Amino acid sequence: MSALSRRAIVSTFMRSFLVQGSWNYHTMIGTGFAFAMLPGLKGIFGHDPDSMDTSVRRHLDHFNAHPYLANVALGAALRLEADGSDAQTVRRFKTAVRGPLGGLGDSLIWAAWLPTMSLTALAMWWLGVPGWVVVAVFLTLYNAGHLALRIWGFRTGLRVGRDVARTLGEAGLAELGARIKSIASLLVGVISGIVLASRTGLSEAGLPWVFLAVLGFVAGLLVGHRAWRPAAIAMVAAIALIAAWGVLP
Repeated sequence: MSALSRRAIVSTFMRSFLVQGSWNYHTMIGTGFAFAMLPGLKGIFGHDPDSMDTSVRRHLDHFNAHPYLANVALGAALRLEADGSDAQTVRRFKTAVRGPLGGLGDSLIWAAWLPTMSLTALAMWWLGVPGWVVVAVFLTLYNAGHLALRIWGFRTGLRVGRDVARTLGEAGLAELGARIKSIASLLVGVISGIVLASRTGLSEAGLPWVFLAVLGFVAGLLVGHRAWRPAAIAMVAAIALIAAWGVLP
């Protein structure tokens, strides 16, 4: 790791926020990945223009993963390059981790963290918290988790290199996602209670809305656990019903 300066490492991490900036159907986030790698690669191969060009080109290949957990691969690839790993080792590593990082990130962030933070904000709004406070809390909480995951992923990849698979398994991110989804389910119940008990709740909206609420409860009880991304589905359904309630007479 002596070839990598702190400045190059920090610069690589900061560039990771732009990993989707040149997304395309051919390389997915591969171009953004190579862009983020540039500071580190310059520190490793800056004295050898040919090696530098070759290293950049191999990172321009197709790569796709969740944009937050892509930092795990980014840090690990930088570690492999600094350790002098051959091109085939680097390519095989990136090919092996892109699928798991994509699936794990989708499950943890899009199906758990984002819906839970959205439901938290929705519950606060129904409780009468001012809108600007709700927005501020949502942005603070969501980005705290998002930034923590990015930093942890990059530092972990940089530290362990190709052993990230074992480290990811020990980190228990899948179990964390399951716990977050349980919190989201609880929040759905909280919001339902708030809506039903509020002065302008469903109990005052007439029998059609009460019937829809009961129908939704029964459907969730019977088949909700089989739904794909149940927390996300619950959040979208809740927002859609509330929006319709505000529009319809």
